[in-house]
Amino acid sequence: MRAGPKVERSRFDRLEDALDALETRARELAGDATGQAVDVKFRRFEPEEQVLARIELAGPERLLPKVRAGVDIHGDGSTEAYLGRVKRDIVAPRKGDTPYRALRRALTSGGRAPRDQARRGGAG
Repeated sequence: MRAGPKVERSRFDRLEDALDALETRARELAGDATGQAVDVKFRRFEPEEQVLARIELAGPERLLPKVRAGVDIHGDGSTEAYLGRVKRDIVAPRKGDTPYRALRRALTSGGRAPRDQARRGGAG
């Protein structure tokens, strides 16, 4: 988990435990979002464009994990689940779903969940 410059690492024996911890921590961080834009000399970043924190799951292998997925928490408190690492594919929630439930379904269903065709550029 990365929130600003601070990085925390945790290990879990089961995927379900890791997903539960991811959701709990992401909800806490989303509640802390300020919703303020950041203005730099050449560009203004709106809260929904900012990545306040990123929580990533990787495993089960340690060196070259088969699974890479996670949740981005944006400056406005919104969350977005993704699969992949460098090339992130957004996991599109179904109607009434949360990003956490969509990520859980994508990782536990055995198949890939439907993904959003549009990717958010420059996250990070």
